[in-house]
Amino acid sequence: MEYRKLGRTNIEVSVLCLGTMTWGEQNTEAEAHAQLDAALAAGVNFVDTAELYPVPPKTETYTLTEQYIGNWLRRRGRRDDIVLASKVVGRADWLDYIRNGQACLDRANIEQALHGSLKRLQTDYLDLYQLHWPDRSTNFFGELGYTHTPEHSVSIGETLRVLADLVQAGKIRHIGLSNETPWGVMEFLRLAEQYGLPRVVSVQNPYSLLNRSFEIGLAEIAHREECGLLAYSPLGFGVLSGKYLQDPQPANARITLYERFSRYSNVQAVAATKAYVALAHEHGLDPAQMALAYVNSRPFLTSNIIGATSMAQLQSNLASVKLDLSADIIEGIEAIHQGQPNPAP
Repeated sequence: MEYRKLGRTNIEVSVLCLGTMTWGEQNTEAEAHAQLDAALAAGVNFVDTAELYPVPPKTETYTLTEQYIGNWLRRRGRRDDIVLASKVVGRADWLDYIRNGQACLDRANIEQALHGSLKRLQTDYLDLYQLHWPDRSTNFFGELGYTHTPEHSVSIGETLRVLADLVQAGKIRHIGLSNETPWGVMEFLRLAEQYGLPRVVSVQNPYSLLNRSFEIGLAEIAHREECGLLAYSPLGFGVLSGKYLQDPQPANARITLYERFSRYSNVQAVAATKAYVALAHEHGLDPAQMALAYVNSRPFLTSNIIGATSMAQLQSNLASVKLDLSADIIEGIEAIHQGQPNPAP
């Protein structure tokens, strides 16, 4: 396993991070614990979760993922062996079961969310606490264009001061962002420098062969500010494995089960996926492992968040860390990207 620095901290995280958003929906607690055991045995030391999980979010499953992880930590006693990350939801009036539909990134919400996460995770602190999405109206979750919409939102300065107090109290060690824009990241960094507040150490955004929009504005920030990418959906909900090119689609697979997950299934994305899968087969590679290996190789990446619903998928994903892509394969990937750039942002 390869390890990389988390921002400017002294923490080293595995280049593969264990994602958990299916636990409590597609995976049982026993399966979640088995995945944790297998990942740690393979050298993974980084686990990412969120108060929102599992996904798709539902009232009846809300917070189950954190509960599963907390029970594993209690039974295994391996808190010191993992870098544990979780997230607080941003403004979320559409989630009426989270803090009575009043969720936002103010003091009351963040403190309540964090204390709930710590209790469920059965730990006194989090190594990384992330803002799941911005409080303000901006372009994320697949929106490329920005349309300015003046509205009342919690200021970044107010949010950052709350997080600073929680760092000072020892309840979180470091802070991160998710689904954030270049302006947002730089504003957090500017305020941290101006007022001596905690510095953002990571940005958890989508990144895959089907969505390399991170490269446009955020990659330079990741390098220059040492605020690297935690890549989510590196397989585009499993699309880049090629399994959804079958007819009929595989039973019990994520996109088959949940129609809402169409982000990586438009006409352009399907065409690009076919090309990437063909390239992998041409070189005798597993398409999913090729897609993950490409993400692993990016110099602005801190860690690649892999998720699986079966142990076979997890073992295959873990093996991607051993795959070095040849110059010919990289050239083939770039050629496909030039012809079909970012088909599924």
